[in-house]
Amino acid sequence: MVNFAFVIERIIMSEIYLVFVVFLFVLAVFDLMVGVSNDAVNFLNSAIGAKVAKFRTIIIVAAVGVFIGATMSNGMMEVARHGIFHPAMFSFKELMFIFLAVMISDVILLDIFNNLGLPTSTTVSLVFELLGGTTAFVLLKLANDTTGLTVGDLMNTEKALGMIMAIFVSVAIAFFFGIVLQYISRLVFTFTYKKNLKWKIGIFGGVATTAIFYFMLFKGIKSMSFVTPEIYEYIQSHTLAILGICFLASTALMQVLYFLKVNVFKVLVLMGTFALAMAFAGNDLVNFIGVPLAGYSSYIDFASSGATDPGSFMMSSLDGPAKSPLIFLIAAGAVMVLSLATSKKARNVIKTSVDLSRQSEGDEMFGSSKIARVLVRFSNNTANFFKDVVPDNVRNWCEKRFNTDEARLPEGAAFDEVRATVNLVVAGLLIALGTSLKLPLSTTYVTFMVAMGSSLADRAWGRESAVYRVTGVVSVIGGWFITAGAAFILCFLVAMLMHLGGFVAACIMMALAIFLLIRSNIRYRKKAEEENGDVTFNKMMLSTDKGEILTLLSKHIADSQSDFLEYVNTTFRQITDGFIKEDLGMLHKAEETMRRKRDELKNCRRKEMIGFRRIDPEVAMEKNTWFHLGRNSCEEILYCLRRIADPCEEHVDNNFIPLSKEQIKEYIPLRDTVLFILRRTEKILQTDSYDEVDEVRREAEELKDCLEEAREAQMQRMQSSKENITVAYLYLNLLQETRELTSSLRHLLRASKGFRE
Repeated sequence: MVNFAFVIERIIMSEIYLVFVVFLFVLAVFDLMVGVSNDAVNFLNSAIGAKVAKFRTIIIVAAVGVFIGATMSNGMMEVARHGIFHPAMFSFKELMFIFLAVMISDVILLDIFNNLGLPTSTTVSLVFELLGGTTAFVLLKLANDTTGLTVGDLMNTEKALGMIMAIFVSVAIAFFFGIVLQYISRLVFTFTYKKNLKWKIGIFGGVATTAIFYFMLFKGIKSMSFVTPEIYEYIQSHTLAILGICFLASTALMQVLYFLKVNVFKVLVLMGTFALAMAFAGNDLVNFIGVPLAGYSSYIDFASSGATDPGSFMMSSLDGPAKSPLIFLIAAGAVMVLSLATSKKARNVIKTSVDLSRQSEGDEMFGSSKIARVLVRFSNNTANFFKDVVPDNVRNWCEKRFNTDEARLPEGAAFDEVRATVNLVVAGLLIALGTSLKLPLSTTYVTFMVAMGSSLADRAWGRESAVYRVTGVVSVIGGWFITAGAAFILCFLVAMLMHLGGFVAACIMMALAIFLLIRSNIRYRKKAEEENGDVTFNKMMLSTDKGEILTLLSKHIADSQSDFLEYVNTTFRQITDGFIKEDLGMLHKAEETMRRKRDELKNCRRKEMIGFRRIDPEVAMEKNTWFHLGRNSCEEILYCLRRIADPCEEHVDNNFIPLSKEQIKEYIPLRDTVLFILRRTEKILQTDSYDEVDEVRREAEELKDCLEEAREAQMQRMQSSKENITVAYLYLNLLQETRELTSSLRHLLRASKGFRE
């Protein structure tokens, strides 16, 4: 009877581990879909940013590269099998808990970072999650060990340190090579590159093609199933000769294509897109299916061994080379291609890297920061030093080659084809090199930093935008370090909970992961429905018709001011109600939104000033005064709200005496009149109908008089000793700032009408 119960228990345990393996693959599919959607910009932004082809064509080229790269990525799977730990020192049960902790932590981390809007990296997440989960079990083993085990016996510290260093060193390397190669390329081609391509383009195309061919083929050829040891040995011993033939053939081909009036740069960019997509799949596939495949392999080894105790069966089999079943690689490639083709995220190409690297001015996603100001100032001083050192003739020649005024970008392009080619070739080579060395370089890190380096070399970061661009770069890099720390700590905690709670804790964590998956998808769909972006501004930047730009500019100003007045209406009611009702929560809520709204006003003003530079100069001079009057009025209204909210919040927070019934009875009708005028003004801006402007301004003037009368009445009441001096002065301030708000509203109406006349 006891033996029968024991057998039943072992069968149940075996089924549980099978459920774990299935769950790992379910999470892998989700990771594949989300990962490709999030990382598609890494290999699409250059081609789309330079407008080298139709979106559909670019997607097809990238999809082919992704599929081929996925089926060739077998070598990278070893990172998940024994890149961090020595599997022979861990039992089947321990490794399954580690693998579960890694995948669950990945889902939780992705959900948290998506909700916070912070950048993340699947490569960094995987490495540091594996490190965190392994560290948890290493500490547990060392605490209970009596044989003298060390950390080096349990963890592959040398390999782990190498991978970590490779990830973060790649940031500096990618940035450096992006700067150097783009600088050289621009010196060769200038911004008028299409005029001087006769013989340059063949050599440039030959070098780029040969480099791509070398790293994509020779470095990945070992993982191809049809390559025998003899073939591989022959290729290795004749590499230089093969590369020489490739260079000569590709140079000749590119030159012929040029003479046939084919845009060689477009060909190179599409080749680079293919190469980078291939490198992405080959390098990053381990992030999505490496752990599930390791879990699957562990389960097969345990089940086939005939062992009955998962806690004592050691996983020395994972020390061997990874032999991933081809069916899994093909399936993963198919999921990645499907996600790439259908993802709405992939179709939205206005991404952080494109915005930060664009050649022209536009909407800046980031504000100014102290570290950015310091770095920009240091860079300017360094540049000035080199200007003094470099001979005048050399400096003048370089300045002539970098004349950005000559840049002519295709309609809607963020940068030209030269920079797009450099971005793709450099990033593809670096990632492919990392893959060949079995170092999981972050595709996000490399592609982003190459793009930033090339944009810096291209002088895309002017003095007006440099501080914003640097802030963006620093913010993204900061997010990467947060990712590493968060991944380690989270997986460490999850692994500890699983060890302490056993299968019950594992099941709870699995349920939590499923819940987060569902919630994340629901939230994303809602967010996607709500977020349309600044369509008017984007159209304004794409248009070349000055009349159309003026129409779009007027619409942008009206829409932004209308939205602002809607905010003022809500916030003003919130502040006054919170003060009257002594609701500190309402006042806090209103206070929290004001800083963000101030930044939005500054951003809108900057966008609209960019629009002004694109319309007829005479028209711009005519409307400039009205524009600034309107924007200044909006800012003054916001300052009025601030000057009302701050003392009211302090008063309520200190639990001081509230407004008297007489004061409330006097103020509420005045407040409601302000709200009524705000709604009418908002409607005028929304409908672009200014027939009622004079009437509304007259009503606002009458309201000002009423507020002045109330202020005088309050001053008379203050002469009485019965009035509490604190609340009396606060009410007086409330009346005064309400009057100033009304006055600014009149100025806004006048400016809006004047702008459109």
